[in-house]
Amino acid sequence: MTLELYALPGCPYCAKVKTKLDELDVEYVEHEVPSSHSQRTEVEEVSGQTGVPVLVDEEHGVDGMPESDDIVDYLEETYA
Repeated sequence: MTLELYALPGCPYCAKVKTKLDELDVEYVEHEVPSSHSQRTEVEEVSGQTGVPVLVDEEHGVDGMPESDDIVDYLEETYA
């Protein structure tokens, strides 16, 4: 089981999610997205929007969760 995280280097919201993943010792694959929203087609296909971070957890039916606070809450509920 591996989670996927769509993130942008230097993004504080992405860093918050990565910190939580590391705290919980959860393995994940990071997909670095382009800095330009107009080029973030992969993120948009997954989540319906171009903001990051976006979490994919297929094992639990999560196919593109946006919003860092929601992701952190989800990770705590699911993996803590």
